[in-house]
Amino acid sequence: MEAGRLSFRNMTALAPMVRVGTLPMRLLALDYGADVVYCEELIDIKMAQCQRIVNDVLETVDFVAPDERVMFRTCEREKDRVIFQMGTADPERALKVARLVEKDVAAIDVNMGCPKEYSTKGGMGAALLSDPDKIEAILKKLVKGVSVPVTCKIRILPSLEETVNLVQRIEKTGVTAVAVHGRFKDERPRHPVHCDYIQAVAQAVSIPVIAKNLSYELFVGQRERINELRKELFS
Repeated sequence: MEAGRLSFRNMTALAPMVRVGTLPMRLLALDYGADVVYCEELIDIKMAQCQRIVNDVLETVDFVAPDERVMFRTCEREKDRVIFQMGTADPERALKVARLVEKDVAAIDVNMGCPKEYSTKGGMGAALLSDPDKIEAILKKLVKGVSVPVTCKIRILPSLEETVNLVQRIEKTGVTAVAVHGRFKDERPRHPVHCDYIQAVAQAVSIPVIAKNLSYELFVGQRERINELRKELFS
């Protein structure tokens, strides 16, 4: 890993959460011990229309849409630890957005796990899982086109073999890490996490594998338990 670039090994992350992962929450998570923080999934079409504006009053960098809504806000304090997550289904548009924000974030992440209609109806999120060629095209475009690490988040596929094969293909694009949400596309938080899938993926690739669904425990003082789960999954 180059000097100054974010490391994804042995870290605890604030997971991307829609309508939650805004700047105040991310800074609070850093205060409570998170190593890195993700913003909520931001759609590439909306972000591509934004203008980067330095907000001297709040000491933030704002990405402002034509209707004057702030789509993404960050600051110097989190610059080296915030990961910008986007929803995208288009390599060129993904690169345009990544280049817009890359000087203000530590890494770029592509959401390939969201099962919600607002994401999947545009071919984004979990809809990408059925199109590995597009996954590969998007990630290769980003890896070659930006100066910060590129990662992605997936959900598990119907079989363990399919899941491992997909992640191995993702690894070949040059991404720095992959996050695995250990549930199938049609499963929700009430369903148990398939830790065996995450463990199998971690053993099948050489890049760091982030076990999603464990990070929330940080906020109830369970860092030791997180470390225990890491050992169970990755030993």
